[in-house]
Amino acid sequence: MKDFVQILNRVSSRRCSNTTTNERELRDLTNNRFKYPEIDKDRLDPNIAECEGLNGKFEDIDFNGRRAAIINRLFEKRRKGELGRQPKCLFILLMLGFFSLGGGFFILFLHPYDFLFKLKIVFQDGGEIFEMWRKPEAQVNLKVYLFNITNAEEYLSGQDEKLKLEEVGPYAYREGLEHKILGFNDNGTLNAVPLHPLTWLEDMSEGNKEDDILYLPHIALLSIAHVVSKQSFVTRFALNNLITLTNSQPLVRMTAREFMMGYKSQLMTLGNTFMPGWISFDSLGLIDRMYDFTEDYETIFTGETDVGLSGLVDTYRGSTDLPHWQGKHCSNVQNASDGTKFQGGVGRNDTILFYRKSLCRSATLRPVEEGVKSGMSAYRYTFSEHMLDNGKYLEENKCFCREGVCLPDGLIDVTDCYYGFPIALSYPHFYQGEDILFGKVEGLAPKKEDHETSFWVQTESGLPLAVSTKIQINMALGDLSAITNVGRFTNMYLPLLWFEIGMYQLPPSLENRFKMYLNVLPVVEQVAMYALFVVGALLVTFTIYIVTFKVMFKFDKNMHKGIWLNKCGSKIYSQCEIPMTDADDKCTKLNNKLNERISLNDRNSIKGGKSSSYEAVDQSDSESEFDLEVIDDECQFDGSNVTGNVDDLKLQISH
Repeated sequence: MKDFVQILNRVSSRRCSNTTTNERELRDLTNNRFKYPEIDKDRLDPNIAECEGLNGKFEDIDFNGRRAAIINRLFEKRRKGELGRQPKCLFILLMLGFFSLGGGFFILFLHPYDFLFKLKIVFQDGGEIFEMWRKPEAQVNLKVYLFNITNAEEYLSGQDEKLKLEEVGPYAYREGLEHKILGFNDNGTLNAVPLHPLTWLEDMSEGNKEDDILYLPHIALLSIAHVVSKQSFVTRFALNNLITLTNSQPLVRMTAREFMMGYKSQLMTLGNTFMPGWISFDSLGLIDRMYDFTEDYETIFTGETDVGLSGLVDTYRGSTDLPHWQGKHCSNVQNASDGTKFQGGVGRNDTILFYRKSLCRSATLRPVEEGVKSGMSAYRYTFSEHMLDNGKYLEENKCFCREGVCLPDGLIDVTDCYYGFPIALSYPHFYQGEDILFGKVEGLAPKKEDHETSFWVQTESGLPLAVSTKIQINMALGDLSAITNVGRFTNMYLPLLWFEIGMYQLPPSLENRFKMYLNVLPVVEQVAMYALFVVGALLVTFTIYIVTFKVMFKFDKNMHKGIWLNKCGSKIYSQCEIPMTDADDKCTKLNNKLNERISLNDRNSIKGGKSSSYEAVDQSDSESEFDLEVIDDECQFDGSNVTGNVDDLKLQISH
């Protein structure tokens, strides 16, 4: 009994000590251990009186629900199948909850996907994205369309006023794009040489052959005539004699391959012999000259300082500006892409730069559409409006005028990029060009769907998903009236060919890889973050609930109006009643004695009295703690004689 009192006193911050009762007998009774074969009434009566006196003494103590729950918890037996060390399990659940919440906040604030993405996108030797850029897996094709002149003789004879053009093609080639790496620099750049070898693709040429015979312009004659027409009379006279001697005509029959990859003529041979500073080659082909990358080199950003710039041009031939133009607006190539990788992390209204040697400039691309390409979200870009303007609409574009002469809108003079030949670039079929461009030619039919340039770019990474660059090469001829055989081409804008550089889709392996990087992994990161938050919140909430309502405030489900029901039936235990043994006869005797001793009048009389059996003692006087062991004796006590208000029952010990 003393042990039970000590527990009550510790919970209520009060301490009592028994000064009269036999401690050994009280301990045996309290622990439900019946050590004698018979109940000695002389010993039992004082104990019962003492118990009732104790109940009366502590009835005025206000035990709150939490303290009562703790006491009940101490006397509960472990349920079958229940973990023996519940506090340890709750601690583990609580820690798991905190770790889950910590993981969610880690993803929310540090964005591990962005870190891994940047780690991959930065160029480094052997890196995955770097190898894709160095030698792209995607197939890049070049398709060339020639303008066959169907009325060459009629036009030269003066019978027809306009040249009649017929588009022939495509003549398809595979562009083996590669960047030959020269080395990495300490400032976050690398040095490379662009390589673009071409391979004939007969299956994509739609029945066209390289040896097709066509009527095509004699580029060498018209170019030399254009240059010499501005020279002195003596120079013009010498050229006229040479043209007559060689019987050179401005329109000639040749194969498609000769026109594209190079043909020889006596004029070119003489030019190479007597003017090596101007013409350094003995054959002339437009595609051959366009893909001449001799002595070209470039410096490329690796993304080490800015991940969005990886793969973009820093300098071309050692400079951020092209030497052909005056003014930064026209000459700048820094931060431009050659089409293998564009600037990453751009917004919906941001523009990007594109540079190819065939363009002789960097061109601004503007977004015109947002959609899905190859299963990835992307923007479709095209050349900015008035990209081929020479100052008519945009004042800053006047730097594209050469020697003070500005071509009509829709043409850009690139003479200095093509060895001094009067070459001008436009969109195919003079798409978006001024009407004056159609003045001396027939057979052109510009269409947006056929002749507009298009770039589908995954803007987060800068990955090109589909590319179709379409440019037309023309001759912008001046006054040729003083030159033999070419007078009818005076002030003519003569289309020569147009080409498309296209990458129409990613290889399946590359497409699946980037779908995982750009579509799956960001979703996995978001799902993981929310899952960690939910799991962490549930674990913490569950643990707090268990600790608060199941441990500290646990009440038996069978409790009704403050009375603990007997497990063996509907009887109730009176105050301080404790089953003593498994023997039925002993249980019956004890039950009868307890019922006889406890009555409402006795309870009230005890309640009003004071017990002198206990007195307050110091903490230092307390004896060592005793473990309480509750033994289920399966006894049923007869509580029919117990009367009184159940609210008066303050100390309840239940199985």
